[in-house]
Amino acid sequence: MDFSAKECIQKGISLARALDIISSSGGGCLRIESGVWNTGPLTIKSNTGIMLDRGAVLSFIPDFSLYRPVYTRWEGVDCYAMHPCILMENAKSSYICGEGTIDGAGLSWWKAAKEKRKDNKGPETDLEKELAALNPGYQDQPGGGGGRSSQFLRPTLLSIKDSANVYIRDVKLVDSPFWTLHVLYSKDVEIRGVSIKNPADSPNTDGIDVDSSVNVKIIDTQVDVGDDGIAIKSGSGASGISVARPSKNIHIENCRVYSAHGGISIGSETAAGIDGVFVKSCSFIGTDRGIRIKTRRGRGGVVENLRFSDITIDGTFCPIAINMFYRCGCDDENLFSLSPLAVRPDTPVIKNICFSKIIAKGCRSSVGFIAGLPEMPVTGIEIRDSSFALSDNPDIPVMESEMTRGLKEISERSFRLCFCSVSVKNVDISGVAEPFYVEKGVDLEL
Repeated sequence: MDFSAKECIQKGISLARALDIISSSGGGCLRIESGVWNTGPLTIKSNTGIMLDRGAVLSFIPDFSLYRPVYTRWEGVDCYAMHPCILMENAKSSYICGEGTIDGAGLSWWKAAKEKRKDNKGPETDLEKELAALNPGYQDQPGGGGGRSSQFLRPTLLSIKDSANVYIRDVKLVDSPFWTLHVLYSKDVEIRGVSIKNPADSPNTDGIDVDSSVNVKIIDTQVDVGDDGIAIKSGSGASGISVARPSKNIHIENCRVYSAHGGISIGSETAAGIDGVFVKSCSFIGTDRGIRIKTRRGRGGVVENLRFSDITIDGTFCPIAINMFYRCGCDDENLFSLSPLAVRPDTPVIKNICFSKIIAKGCRSSVGFIAGLPEMPVTGIEIRDSSFALSDNPDIPVMESEMTRGLKEISERSFRLCFCSVSVKNVDISGVAEPFYVEKGVDLEL
């Protein structure tokens, strides 16, 4: 059965109700015609799709109380959070396509999030208190900086959860309240020709987050957001370790990322492991970091078998950043010790990564950064057939190459290496006095 937005008005039913009718009848399509269509949260089930005509805008009403709690994963922890604007759940052979726009009306959400973070208050509204009751022990749960303490657990714009054989094509996703497109516990997902745009100062508005999912393709997609551009994750700490669902076989090709904390980011939620990420023929222009791998003690997981090739990086703080001292969302100084600690089940591992044909110019902070842990160095790193050039006027402090804590202050803008083994072949590094700044625990093969 098919419906259109205009038919919904004629029949006096909501878009959400139309999707329920379509799915209960065995499947079909909800067509959104040209014009602005205001709605509350929507759910897509199996064999059901939304098609947006050119000029169509599906705009989500920023009334926080409409986004009732659902069980999901929020910044790496399985918990209750606000219902995504669009939730594709337990869906097979479903889709969203067309040349229209999905608008999360994020301004009210961002403003509230910033105020709550500034005041550092706990749950205040009825919905926040309800989420707090549903999430016992939330005070001790890890976060990436989104503001878990208030339980103002903002909705994603589009979440694909526990689904298979689904696709998102050609649509524009704008002004997300939180992460924009979250692929969680799903497989065989294709994202193609999508454009994602959030303001550069909008908090925690990642472009695409692939989270404990397998066989995901991201092709011909453009991202310009307020946090990481395209991120691969697998849960955080004890929660992610217990769920034990890695992200595997992720292919990213011919994508462009503009404003973002990282063009392609691995982590920082790495608990169940990330195995097999293949990124090629992409451009990262003006991102804070280009290729970014981040985790810390307590986050857990093995990150391995990553391949990055034919990547252009321009005007970034730091083109390659591998960081096991990631600071965001953590105030425990013990986790940032430069002395070796005991290896535990939640000690992260990073190994077997190849960077080839990376062309980075105009680096504003440093030409590269790799920092493993003293008890768990980064190993098996290969950089070949690449070039890295510092900007003529580097304007970002060198210590902001990556978001770290615990590392010693330096002023050199060289490729910084700490607790790692790295093989370098046919690589040109220019604009610095010495190509590498080598610290403790480094095995560098030139």
